[in-house]
Amino acid sequence: MPLSSTSRVVPAPLVIPDCCNIGVVLRTVIALNAASLVASLVQAPDLRAGCLAFFDSSLLIELACLWSLFLLCALRRGLQRRPVPPAFPVQRALCVIVPAAVTAALAAGLAGTSWLYSNDRWHTVLGATLAAALAGMAAQHYFELRARAYSPTLVEARLQALQARIRPHFLFNSLNAVLSLIRNEPRRAESALEDLAELFRVLMSDPRSMTTLDEELRLCRQYLSIEQIRLGARMRVEWDMGEADDAFLSQVRVPVLLIQPLLENAVHYGVEPAVEPVTVRIQVGRAGDRLQVLVLNPYHGEHAGPAGNQIALRNIRERLELLYDLEAELKTAVNQDCFEARLRLPYAKGMA
Repeated sequence: MPLSSTSRVVPAPLVIPDCCNIGVVLRTVIALNAASLVASLVQAPDLRAGCLAFFDSSLLIELACLWSLFLLCALRRGLQRRPVPPAFPVQRALCVIVPAAVTAALAAGLAGTSWLYSNDRWHTVLGATLAAALAGMAAQHYFELRARAYSPTLVEARLQALQARIRPHFLFNSLNAVLSLIRNEPRRAESALEDLAELFRVLMSDPRSMTTLDEELRLCRQYLSIEQIRLGARMRVEWDMGEADDAFLSQVRVPVLLIQPLLENAVHYGVEPAVEPVTVRIQVGRAGDRLQVLVLNPYHGEHAGPAGNQIALRNIRERLELLYDLEAELKTAVNQDCFEARLRLPYAKGMA
């Protein structure tokens, strides 16, 4: 399950699954349909009859599943606003009662449509209600165990390990860039050291802390200014903010240092191997309730193949999985001589 968008480690007081999360929804729907298919095949005399029984029951299963998830999502959000959530046994009972009640109501309403039912034993209101109660109990138990597996201590250790992979290469290049300025351009070196100090301050912060998009992009510009010292005229940077105005940038909150590694990857694989001046393009925009960041850099197949880029971006994907489960994605592609890294993630609005 994805982590809460807070900057401190606080044990989650809820054991009701986060049914607003697409990962929870997909796992639940797939598991219930798989269980229904197996039950239909076991009870049917042959494969054809089993498939027909599964198709007959699919309407009730899908409606009951989706409505139960919707109600549990609303219930969890309501309980999160309470200073003291209900005791764990009460929450677990709600995960059984809600799907059972929803399924009972739907089964009773569909009882008159006899064309839906090919197996009276399975499609009685009582049978459907009991099956929903068992499914709710099993799903709650699974997601509670899964949440324990992603306990704060374990997640903290894994996130720190992921960030540690970024630091050595970045530190080495940054210090070399600053050292090249100390004798001839001390003021510029001082400014670069201030940028470097700010970046390391963020690197040492809680990897799950949130920042505004405006602040995150400012840190990215500081990083690029340091790399500009080292690479000089070989690197050009173009920003395209699209519809991301100042209000949007100051309100949207994102995980700290999530975009900077994309730019580090673009510089390392797109600019460093180049002999002639090249351009790194960064596009920031909105797509519904998703933030989209697209980073484009030249592709040098002979110097940095797809495997090299995938290794460099793997830690970002792992971090997204820890923070957002299935609700965020990082896709990469090579189009002719251009390497694209496209990041999409849900964003939270808050005070700047």
